[in-house]
Amino acid sequence: MGGANRSPFVTGWMWAGFAFLYIPILSLVIFSFNSNKLVTVWAGFSTKWYVALMQNRQILDAAWLSLKVGLANATIAVILGTLVALCLARFGPFRGRALLSGLATAPLVMPEVITGLSLLLLFVAMEQALGWPAGRGVLTIIIAHATFSMAYVAVVVQSRLTGMDPSIEEAAMDLGAKPAKVFFVITLPIIAPALVSGWLLAFTLSLDDLVIASFVSGPGASTLPMVIYSKVRLGLSPEINALATLLVVIVALGVITAGILMAHQERVRQRDIQLAIAGNK
Repeated sequence: MGGANRSPFVTGWMWAGFAFLYIPILSLVIFSFNSNKLVTVWAGFSTKWYVALMQNRQILDAAWLSLKVGLANATIAVILGTLVALCLARFGPFRGRALLSGLATAPLVMPEVITGLSLLLLFVAMEQALGWPAGRGVLTIIIAHATFSMAYVAVVVQSRLTGMDPSIEEAAMDLGAKPAKVFFVITLPIIAPALVSGWLLAFTLSLDDLVIASFVSGPGASTLPMVIYSKVRLGLSPEINALATLLVVIVALGVITAGILMAHQERVRQRDIQLAIAGNK
């Protein structure tokens, strides 16, 4: 349905949906510059809460920990999720395919409480039997986050591989290219937008997770959502508004940058296709 044919009713509900989603975020950003300690009473413009945030070692340490966990988790999830997607999209029917597909998608629908509890029990059993991992900390959080993040990456990459024309890879192998070279020279650049999307999704899921991290973390390994939740329970602080505003800005910049890179990649791909068609005429 085109924009000219859209009814006022549909347009009104669309804007109502946008307002429902983004007005609370906008109010949070505005009140992060409030000089009053009461977050709901405006008393003038001030940036003192951003200064106070930069001096809060607990929040800064938690933010740095979450950043490290998110980067490691996203990278591991992309590698493992891509391997799963390749198996499901390229290897055809094989024994255990249904089991692999079920295991890869189970974290998508599994309640976080169940996932966190099962991983905690697994880590405790492994420590008793193998002596590894020694206690709960950053390593167990990364493993736990990668466990469910790779499922999201596998779905994104598999959909891209399924929609990809396999004749391109077959033509390269007919010309003598090895499977590894075909993957790195042809397949990987084509699925790069899906890899970037999967990486950003895995990073965001890790940065946002509270339930699973609460189960598998230990002393001295509190992520940013855990610190924020503990502070909000004691009363909302303007520093939290400032922190949330910075996170919104960072995420928005990341999404915009990823969108620009993906659009550039698509333009390059379309240009190469047009040049190849023109060269064959």
